[in-house]
Amino acid sequence: MENNLNSTVGEIVTGKVTQTPKGNDIDLNSLDLDLLVDYIEKTYHSYIKEKTPILLQYLEKIKEVHGAHHPELLKIFALFSQSAMDLSMHLQKEERILFPVIRQLAKSKKSGQRAERAHFGTIQNPIAAMKEEHVAEGARFDKISDLSHGYAVPPDGCNTFRAAYELLGEFELNLHKHIHLENNILFPKAIELEKA
Repeated sequence: MENNLNSTVGEIVTGKVTQTPKGNDIDLNSLDLDLLVDYIEKTYHSYIKEKTPILLQYLEKIKEVHGAHHPELLKIFALFSQSAMDLSMHLQKEERILFPVIRQLAKSKKSGQRAERAHFGTIQNPIAAMKEEHVAEGARFDKISDLSHGYAVPPDGCNTFRAAYELLGEFELNLHKHIHLENNILFPKAIELEKA
């Protein structure tokens, strides 16, 4: 199963996130939480870490070349630059604080032993913080989408402009899938598991 998780891309289908490896659907909602955390890191966290520097480079270039005629590019660059910094910190908090506790809860469930209490108390505390950050990123990307008119390349846009907007739109969609998976599947199940 892990090889399938590593080699495919998740998608949202009628509110349910699924995997589609060569025609076989894997319901991410049914995965053990430790495997779901692995999937999120290998799919969504890796994507953000890979695409962010590329997008920053593209956006800086089109801002320099087209900024005089398209002042919205300065705002888009500033918003995405802030997003890049905030997402980097967000991923670190998930990977170093929240996800290890979720993995420990999953391990405790499998072994039948009681999990150790986390230093931050209930898992609901870091989850609440992560959800607030998700809301902030969603709002920031709403602004970016509005400024770019839904990532519509203007008639005078060059190939880099086109590549930047295409990747920015893909990045936003990927971010929404990531947030959906955490907010609606991972976090509620982790809270439920901690209570059990």
